[in-house]
Amino acid sequence: MLVPWLELPGASDRLDEWSAASGLDLERLGTTATLQEITDTAVTQPLVVASALLGAAELRRRGEVPSDSIIAGHSIGEVAALAIAGVISESDALRLASVRGAAMSRACADRPTGMIAVLGGVEADVLLALENAGLEPANRNGAGQIVAAGPLEACDALEQNPPSRARLRRLEVAGAFHTRHMAPAVDEVRALANTLEVRDPGLTLVSNADGMVVGSGRDAVDRVVSQITHPVRWDLCTQTMVKRGVDAFVELPPSGALVGLAKRMMRDVPRHGVTTPEDLDAALESVPALSGA
Repeated sequence: MLVPWLELPGASDRLDEWSAASGLDLERLGTTATLQEITDTAVTQPLVVASALLGAAELRRRGEVPSDSIIAGHSIGEVAALAIAGVISESDALRLASVRGAAMSRACADRPTGMIAVLGGVEADVLLALENAGLEPANRNGAGQIVAAGPLEACDALEQNPPSRARLRRLEVAGAFHTRHMAPAVDEVRALANTLEVRDPGLTLVSNADGMVVGSGRDAVDRVVSQITHPVRWDLCTQTMVKRGVDAFVELPPSGALVGLAKRMMRDVPRHGVTTPEDLDAALESVPALSGA
């Protein structure tokens, strides 16, 4: 996932710095590691943050990010968003992602848990079905998509008694993220977060917790810590973007999921999913504000 980005100016030096901060060989993990290695959430989370920050750095190098830009991240993407908005340094973002990933990996080992996407159906019916099965709505993504999480036997129960007019899809994840099952990870992540140098956001930062704009850097960091056991409200984040009249949506690498949601929830807004540097060229060409035109 990092191969095309390593060819860019400064990318290798950044990865060296972030590897030292995270305690992981990010260049190897992002280029030649096995699938089994990078699907461990202790590795996945820092890799996702590194990938997003490489994309953001190159976007800034090629064009001007408007001062009224709105920044938001989904789940671990919120850690990258903190750095992009200027709340914490890039190296501290990698430190935070590494500790978060490792702590959540250990929490996953305590009890077999999982996540299952519920697509379609009436929201009230879906939430009731989750409650009856013993699951929590970990991600409320909008566009008729709710991701449930909890014990594997509860996932089985939901599959045996699904909500009316809904489709179910098991997700290949390590455990029940953004639920009470991740509680053992919170104290360790908070301990690190409390030591970080924090500044107030330099760009508009929208929180997963409730879709609200966060003006305090310390509040933003505290929210990211609390999100470990609370649901991601991407539906509310999207509503905030729409209300504020965004005129372009760019998903930094690794991209795909959020630009897909935006296609259904922000239909009149140009959307760009960035996977390689060439995708940035397309975004810059079609979004005048990014290129300074």
